[in-house]
Amino acid sequence: MNNRRNFLKKLSAISVLGASSFSLLNKFSDNTSLAAVTSSSSEKNKVRWGMVVDMRKCKDDCELCIDACHQVHNVPDFENPKDQIKWIKKAPYPNLFPSKNHQYPSENVKSKPFLTFCNHCEHPPCVRVCPTKATFKKPDGIVEMDFHRCIGCRFCMAACPYGERSFNWRDSRSAIPNIDRSYPTRQRGVVEKCNFCSERLAKNQKPACVEVCPEKVLTFGNLNDPNSEIREILKSNQASVRKPELGAKPSVFYIL
Repeated sequence: MNNRRNFLKKLSAISVLGASSFSLLNKFSDNTSLAAVTSSSSEKNKVRWGMVVDMRKCKDDCELCIDACHQVHNVPDFENPKDQIKWIKKAPYPNLFPSKNHQYPSENVKSKPFLTFCNHCEHPPCVRVCPTKATFKKPDGIVEMDFHRCIGCRFCMAACPYGERSFNWRDSRSAIPNIDRSYPTRQRGVVEKCNFCSERLAKNQKPACVEVCPEKVLTFGNLNDPNSEIREILKSNQASVRKPELGAKPSVFYIL
């Protein structure tokens, strides 16, 4: 008798759940997605930080932005290329835009080293695969790293389609000439990358790379503000993102 009573209770609970599920499905019968309903019920983000890189202004032999970034973030300088950590680096054009036509590139594009760093994607693949949430996307669009949560699995490195993450194979502290005490150093076995200088943004400061560039190659701003400088530049110039076919929607745009 008790078994029958318990069975009826479970059946009643299932019926309630089924009714709720039917109600939810009926709500989306007009092909409205759950994501759309969720986004409409909450206030849209007012800030999505982004960067424009105007390679027409960038000088091949200038690395002030790289030096500034690496200095303020205690990025080690290892001699062995296998150990090198890079938050910003320069790479050939075909490496950044492999899906573009390279049959007859112009000389200035073919020979020019392009600045490259984390793209802070709107849909970051690295975040989806991280088992510990060591890499995560903030409401302002910045893809961050929590070094204490990182277990060194390197799933994020495998998922990143742009190759913009570095792994600490060695203790980095011995390879930092002048440690900046305002930013943490990293241990062996963790991943790191560009963070759009989120610690400087919290102090109303520009990213270090933007601040030191004498040619104004880099423009940083709020992509969600149609009146911002970065949006004005994107309106008046033809800009490209890396590997747009992947759907990650990078927040870094290039003017070639």
